[in-house]
Amino acid sequence: MQASSAATLPANTLEVTLALAMTLLIAGAVALLAGRVIRRLLQSIEGARLRVQPIADATVRVVRRITFGLVALVVVFPALDFAGLDIRVGLNDVEVAEWAVRTGVRVAMLLLLAFATNRFAASVIRRAENEMVATGDAQGFERRKRARTLGASFRRFLSVLVWSTAVLVILRELDVDITPVLTGAGIIGLAVGFGAQTLVKDIISGIFVIAEDQVRVGDIAIVNGVEGTVEEINLRTIVLRNIEGVVYTISNGDIRTLANRSKNFAYYVITLGIDYDDDSDEVVEAAREAAAELETDSVFGPHILEPLEVFGMEDFNATQVTLRFRIKTLPHKQWEVGRELRRRIKRGLTARGIKLPGQKLEVTLRKG
Repeated sequence: MQASSAATLPANTLEVTLALAMTLLIAGAVALLAGRVIRRLLQSIEGARLRVQPIADATVRVVRRITFGLVALVVVFPALDFAGLDIRVGLNDVEVAEWAVRTGVRVAMLLLLAFATNRFAASVIRRAENEMVATGDAQGFERRKRARTLGASFRRFLSVLVWSTAVLVILRELDVDITPVLTGAGIIGLAVGFGAQTLVKDIISGIFVIAEDQVRVGDIAIVNGVEGTVEEINLRTIVLRNIEGVVYTISNGDIRTLANRSKNFAYYVITLGIDYDDDSDEVVEAAREAAAELETDSVFGPHILEPLEVFGMEDFNATQVTLRFRIKTLPHKQWEVGRELRRRIKRGLTARGIKLPGQKLEVTLRKG
């Protein structure tokens, strides 16, 4: 039995082994070269900082693997044929080899091209985002939010467009008639247009929200009475996260009121109650001094756009007089500046001997 098994071994085992080894070696070398070229191209688009980005490593890995399989598929059949191995796979080996070299290679190249195009487009969009927000001033901050919103929308759109086109072209390469597919897609799209009017309404509303720059990713917004930080703006929905971390997803078509609390600039309003016996002019002077001191602060000063605005007496009630102030700041900085301004105003009033009024309860006792 052992002699019979040994007799069935092909005589050209060494040649076949060398052919497979050379195939793997060539495929590995070409894959490494392709990965290096892709990394250089991505770095030229986004800069040297891309070396630390996981997305770059993932892109290079995928390109290397696809290139390895593609080159191995092209080289393995000629190499085995050169080694004198007669391949029997249950089909005509010549037809299998021709299909692998022609159709299979084209399909793999289309997948690689679609993947590379999608990643390159995303890299170009990120590069454009970085160039739009090169400055660190208030306008740069606003452009950053605008760029992030538009960039995310463009990346999703281009990804769907590239992969949809790639799938249709691959179907044609596989000799699949895509005319019924396109016709069916048109009919389905028409049916969806009539049956999913709410979805169409959401998408159209989302396009206007993005195009009109009503709100951007990172803004503090109030949508239909719900306040939170805008985390995502999609064509169909807008996603908010409030101060407690609760995430709200609101359909764009359902938006009735939208208030943006951090577009271009912001105000922090202070309503201060003082006793009737206190001098209101001295209180205003203490507030102005606190605001002027805050403007010269190295931490809070850069966030303040204009000096403190004094509205004056706002209201009279039974126990106190109400004064109102307002200070203009950069977006998202109004609460940080406002809290520090309140602290300094309180400290200035205490230094002047002025106490803020508290709740009073008067009790009158009568002898029965």
